[in-house]
Amino acid sequence: MINQDTIVALATPSGAGAIAVIRLSGKEAIQIAERQFKSVSGKLLTKQPTHTIHLGHVVDGDRVIDEVLVSVFKDPNSYTGENVIEISCHGSSYIQQEIIQLFLRKGCRMATAGEFTLRAFLNAKLDLSQAEAVADLISSDNEASHQIAMQQMRGGFSSEIAKLREELLNFASLIELELDFAEEDVEFADRSQFKALVERIRFVLKRLIDSFAVGNVIKNGIPVAIVGEPNVGKSTLLNALLNEERAIVSDVAGTTRDTIEDEISIGGIGFRFIDTAGIRETKDVVERIGIKKTFEKIDQAQVVVYLFEADNVNSNIKVEIEKIKNKYPLKPLLVIANKVDKISAAERDNLKVRIPEIDFLSAKQGIGVDNLKDKLLSFVNTGALRNNDTIVTNSRHYDSLLKAFEDIERVSEGLQTGLSGDLMAIDIRQALYHFGEITGEITNDDLLGNIFANFCIGK
Repeated sequence: MINQDTIVALATPSGAGAIAVIRLSGKEAIQIAERQFKSVSGKLLTKQPTHTIHLGHVVDGDRVIDEVLVSVFKDPNSYTGENVIEISCHGSSYIQQEIIQLFLRKGCRMATAGEFTLRAFLNAKLDLSQAEAVADLISSDNEASHQIAMQQMRGGFSSEIAKLREELLNFASLIELELDFAEEDVEFADRSQFKALVERIRFVLKRLIDSFAVGNVIKNGIPVAIVGEPNVGKSTLLNALLNEERAIVSDVAGTTRDTIEDEISIGGIGFRFIDTAGIRETKDVVERIGIKKTFEKIDQAQVVVYLFEADNVNSNIKVEIEKIKNKYPLKPLLVIANKVDKISAAERDNLKVRIPEIDFLSAKQGIGVDNLKDKLLSFVNTGALRNNDTIVTNSRHYDSLLKAFEDIERVSEGLQTGLSGDLMAIDIRQALYHFGEITGEITNDDLLGNIFANFCIGK
């Protein structure tokens, strides 16, 4: 898949801005850029040291397109491992396109999605899990997902997998060697040491597999459904959480007829709040569709917030709470009494006796909103994040880890039952294969195509 073409693409978001960066990579990148660049000092780019910046103009014949800064990165000391040129130009969409079209005419081709990072992988500047972390870093929208992506990009996950693979490979080599001396009945691999290694690998794999539950939540955010009867303040609560007027608030029951979603970061974790239509019996066709969507959103949510009015408690509330608990026994449920500012302390105590799990707030006054955020954050196990442990967020890595764990389980069983070395070697090879899939030591063009197709152009 290594391509000798020189590629070009816009590395910053499209559209007008103060500046834009256009990136070239390939063997001829510096020579091609030099022919279209006139330095104010008269210097030639090919004669300049790597990691230097030069002021000048991009020209098309006698026509000056823009005054720019050109950064030079010479192979192998660049992001892609090839010669790289980065042109910082003014952010006019017209200027961007003029410069890109110029280089396309002068010998470059347009980069495909993720091709710069693909070349970095093919030139051994990054392994595959680090390359995938680049995409995660670009898309990170909260502190936790950013922290995990940075750790993975620095090689934290890769180094842990590589170490396990190397130790297993050493023992695999000894077992393979035994097969060459099968007639002499000798053991090169110490079975007690090997058993200890297999147990340690099982422990590490189990920890990494279990971390995916947290990692997936951190990467994709936690969907929280806000449900309850009409006009109890669900939209007001959403607005209070987001600190903006996101949902329409009205005294008219049934104002929210569709779901409204928005996301905020709480303690570095993304939460996606879903304001749903009020649950009640209705003959309004549109409202009934909204109520149907409410139950669909509860199905998708990981946490449910049931809201009711503290000053208007009816007998249906406990019934509705029990319905949700029975239908979704594994989903965390927060029972919240809104409009707490309208009741007395004695009435609050009475409600607490009737519904022990109840919490209180006033969405309109902002009372108790921070306490609700703390409660939501408590549902996420951030201990591993605080300890800087490796956390798996990628479903491809998760799948490979599961398969490697199954192989290691078979190796463990083989050691306990005295399985012959040739049969045990098959399971060890399979485990090594799945370890290699994660870091890219074992890969194929289809896999790379699928991974890098999800990148943005220019990265």
